[in-house]
Amino acid sequence: MKHLLHLIAFALLCVSLQGEEPLSRREWKVDGFTREALLYCPINAKTENSPLVFVFHGHGGTMGNAARTFRIHQLWPEAIVVYMQGLKTPGQLTDPEGKRNGWQSTSGDQGDRDLKFFDVVLESLKTDFKVDAKRIYSTGHSNGGGFTYLLWAERGDRFAAFAPSAAAYRNFTKLKPKPALHIAGKNDPLVKFAWQEMMMNTVRKINQCDNGQPWEDRVNCTIYPSSIGAPFITCIHPGTHQFPSEAPQLIVKFFKSQKQK
Repeated sequence: MKHLLHLIAFALLCVSLQGEEPLSRREWKVDGFTREALLYCPINAKTENSPLVFVFHGHGGTMGNAARTFRIHQLWPEAIVVYMQGLKTPGQLTDPEGKRNGWQSTSGDQGDRDLKFFDVVLESLKTDFKVDAKRIYSTGHSNGGGFTYLLWAERGDRFAAFAPSAAAYRNFTKLKPKPALHIAGKNDPLVKFAWQEMMMNTVRKINQCDNGQPWEDRVNCTIYPSSIGAPFITCIHPGTHQFPSEAPQLIVKFFKSQKQK
């Protein structure tokens, strides 16, 4: 009976949160902690080179919430998608006691447990599936967007492109040129737009970008071509800190256009 219940529980975990594509819950041991994520894999991921997308929820979020809001696995079913789950972490702007789930904000913070988590998951997926090493991507919102910037700084050579949302990062010096898309709310009261604007201007300089031109009609998106092959796109919406509904399509469109040389 106990074995049957385990089989039923596993089957339920493999059902998509949307009732369509299957998502499975996976666990890894990292420095004594049990870490988890929701994983989507194309049916041919073991035999054909597949892109890989890492997705990071915001502070207080969950992997399930990230799967519902980003829905990368529905928009890009040919890609392996992993929705990572954070641990209780003190926030820089909210939750100083660390009662809610989040991600380390700087290198060395929390013993680098989240960078180690990323390392373990990446190696695990490369062992289990045919991951295309030239098409690995990261996206995240708020604290998850900040962690995406941290991955750019500390693990940038693994990635083809990044897409942070509602985020900023302080240690500019470690960022090397990479294709990126940044989503920001003009009236964000938490990660203030002025901070994000400074971040975007810095990335444009790092990526040696030229003058911008319109990229998408649906939102205020501008693409800044790069003389060194590291284009940067800014998507500025009129809202606050929320993750805009049109963002997933923009992120997938951008990722599909980028491949590491």
